[in-house]
Amino acid sequence: MSKKYNNVLVVDDSEAEQLMIKQVISNSDFCDKTCTYTSAKQTLDFLTTTPAEQLPEIIFLDIVMPEMDGFAFLDEFEKLPEAIHKKCKIILLSSSDSFKDLNRANKNRFVKRFLNKPLTDSMLQAINF
Repeated sequence: MSKKYNNVLVVDDSEAEQLMIKQVISNSDFCDKTCTYTSAKQTLDFLTTTPAEQLPEIIFLDIVMPEMDGFAFLDEFEKLPEAIHKKCKIILLSSSDSFKDLNRANKNRFVKRFLNKPLTDSMLQAINF
């Protein structure tokens, strides 16, 4: 069983996907609060303006998004202060089964897991940072 987190953030351009992910998280009692953003840019703005104690402990990040994809987000995330890096653990959550995406994710020091959609309760139970 995974521990219970305070804050979790879901970044996905599809509001339908966000709703499904939030439902799984809610049903599993995985965290106290779940926030969502539809763009990587909004997420970066949120991370840089939020007090450290309110930052999400886990960010579920989609790869394929318009304007700024998940990998571009990771490039920008790297430029953020170390305090944010330490607090926020990133899990790529994508429908992509591309070996190239998986390989790229595995090489990124901020990506703690790569999970294929749809998110399930058993996937959540295996998360313990």
